[in-house]
Amino acid sequence: MMLEATDVFVGYGDETVLRDVSLGVDAGEVLTVVGPSGTGKTTLLRLLSAFRPPESGTVAWEGTDLWSLSEEERLAVRRRMSMVFQEPSLFNAPVHRNVSYGRRVRQSWRTRLGSELRGLVGRESVSDPVRTALDAVGLADKADQNALSLSGGEAQRVAFARALAVDPDVIFLDEPTSNLDPRNTALLEEAIRQARRRGVGVVVATHDMHQAERLSDRVGFIYGGELVEVGPPERLFENPDDPRTAQFVAGELLYDEEADDGDSERPPVEQYPST
Repeated sequence: MMLEATDVFVGYGDETVLRDVSLGVDAGEVLTVVGPSGTGKTTLLRLLSAFRPPESGTVAWEGTDLWSLSEEERLAVRRRMSMVFQEPSLFNAPVHRNVSYGRRVRQSWRTRLGSELRGLVGRESVSDPVRTALDAVGLADKADQNALSLSGGEAQRVAFARALAVDPDVIFLDEPTSNLDPRNTALLEEAIRQARRRGVGVVVATHDMHQAERLSDRVGFIYGGELVEVGPPERLFENPDDPRTAQFVAGELLYDEEADDGDSERPPVEQYPST
C-alpha cells in the first residue's frame, strides 16, 4: 500500500474524533470516504496528508512511519502529495500563474528567483506540466484569463489543475464538488479519472454517495469517528455488511451529534502546509 493509516486515534480534549481507523490508498486508485457531516472525514485527510500526527497508531508512506522521519524527510514526502479544498483559494493573477504556483514554491530558491524574474520582464510562458493540467480540467483556453474572473466551478477546476501540475503521487480532495453545478462536477470527475489512469492515488472525502458510486475503486464509510466498513462501491451501497451503512445509504443517518470533523464547529489551530 502506498499510503496507509493503521489503528489511528485522534481526539480533541475529551472528545474522540477518530478511533482505531485503518485505511490506505494505492497508486492508481480512487478511494472515497463517505459519511455524514461531522464524523471525522476531514480529520482523516489531515492524518493521511501528514498535516498532523495521530495520537496513537501510524501513518506510513511506502511502509515507513511518516512521524519517525525527520521534518525535512517528511516535507519531501508531503511534496509528493497535493490537496484540493472545498473552497478554492486563487490569486489575482492569470490562471496559468495560479496553476504553476505549487511548482514554483517547490523549486529551489535559485530556480524560483529566475522564474520570478522572467515573469517580471514578461517572458514567462505556460510550461508543459501546467498546460497538461489545464487540458485535463478543460481550461486550456483560459490560461491567460484572470483567475478571479472565473465562475465558482471553473475556479475549483483551476484548484484541481494546480494540484495536478506538481505531478503528485496522491491527491486529497475535501468535498471538491459540493457547491458545483452538474457540468463542472462532471468535468472535475473526468479529471479525477484521468489522474487515476496516470497512476495517481486519489482520496476523496464526500457526503455525496452518487459521486462515490461513479468514481470509486473502494469506498469507506465513516461514522462517529469509526471506519464502519470499506469495500467496492457496488457492495457497500447495494449489500452493506453493517446496519449503520444501510441506514446511511437509505438516508436515515444524517449527522452524528457526538462527533466532530474539526472544521466548521471548531476553528482549526493549524493550517495545511502549502508546500
